Amino acid sequence: MPPLSSTVADASGVVALVALLVVAHRHPRPRVEALAALGAGALVLASGLVSPTEAREAVRPLLPVVAFLVTILVVAEMCARAGVFDAAAHLVRRHSRGRPVSLFAGTFVLAAIVTTVLSLDATVVLVTPVAVAAAIGIRSSPRPVAYACLRMANSASLLLPVSNLTNLLAMPHLDLTFAGFAVRMAPALAAVLLVEYVGLRLLFRRELAEPGHEMPPDVESPRLERVPVVVVSLMLLGFAVASPLGVEPAWVSAVAAAVLVGWARHRRLASWPAAAHAAHPSFALFVLALGVVVAGLAQGFLGDAVQRLLPSDASYASLLEVAALATVAAALLTNLSATLLLVPLLEPLGTDVILAALVGLGVGSGLTWTGSLANLLWRRTLVRHGDAGPMLGTLAFHRVSLTLTPVAVIAAVTALALT
Repeated sequence: MPPLSSTVADASGVVALVALLVVAHRHPRPRVEALAALGAGALVLASGLVSPTEAREAVRPLLPVVAFLVTILVVAEMCARAGVFDAAAHLVRRHSRGRPVSLFAGTFVLAAIVTTVLSLDATVVLVTPVAVAAAIGIRSSPRPVAYACLRMANSASLLLPVSNLTNLLAMPHLDLTFAGFAVRMAPALAAVLLVEYVGLRLLFRRELAEPGHEMPPDVESPRLERVPVVVVSLMLLGFAVASPLGVEPAWVSAVAAAVLVGWARHRRLASWPAAAHAAHPSFALFVLALGVVVAGLAQGFLGDAVQRLLPSDASYASLLEVAALATVAAALLTNLSATLLLVPLLEPLGTDVILAALVGLGVGSGLTWTGSLANLLWRRTLVRHGDAGPMLGTLAFHRVSLTLTPVAVIAAVTALALT
């Protein structure tokens, strides 16, 4: 490409990426999100940053990931309509016996489990409101449980490939099965959970020390539907069984989604249009467009700049360096963009280096509002439910994130290096 054309193409890629990041931050209506995705893709194609063939090559590995995203969102929505999250929150609230510390601990565990099994979006969108309502129900501050949900949405997403889209995007570059990934990441997750739990207990010690009020005994417990719980359990087992056979997780989650939608329609809990809306097709289009734009920039100046920052080995110091780089990249570009940019460049350095990057892309994405879409969804969810209060201030957010995130990232990388 002539220098001027190359400059114009790179500038077009930057404009397209910034536009997509603004859309992610604003989270507009689905129609606007879809139009922005189409516009960004058209811009980089028209500028010559990527050719149609290169765009297809960029999209091809993303299709199974997007298919999983679509189907797992449907699974989570059907579980919500069946009252699974309400029942779980009620159980946590009941066993807390009006003690804020017990409610916090139960919410912490619940949020970690939901993130691991159903993805971080389910935690911030579906668990956070019921956890906040449970705290208000015992007349305690909702801040500790709200931040437990937020922190677990990012930090508890390390264990399984399906816990975070960043993990799924990295799997083709790893020589690991579904179970092998979980075994490697389990020590890192344990270290992170310890840091997060102790840190949150200390940061919110005043709120947790306040007296609460036990839930009245006459409050009826929501019924826990068995079908969604069984289907999700079988889905998780299916992920582990199908991975060694080369079957994409999307096929397993698609079966689970179809079963739950059929069951929900039979119970008159959902309709086909409701299921389609739950899939968020505009967001799927957004992810594909993001992949095309980042693929173009990775071939140009941005990829060259990142390449110069990468280490040359897999020593402990190098793992920390990669995790820090991934954290900064996620803070600037969101973790999805950073994953698409970093992971292919890290593949020659081996599995340990990519896993360290996933620590930065997962745990590290909790450092800033824009590090993860989950952070933005959490804020939007609280505003929509009228539970914002002082929780959503930038100072309050960064007081927690800047205190816990660096420690959690170092602890996770250290655990990876020792196993």
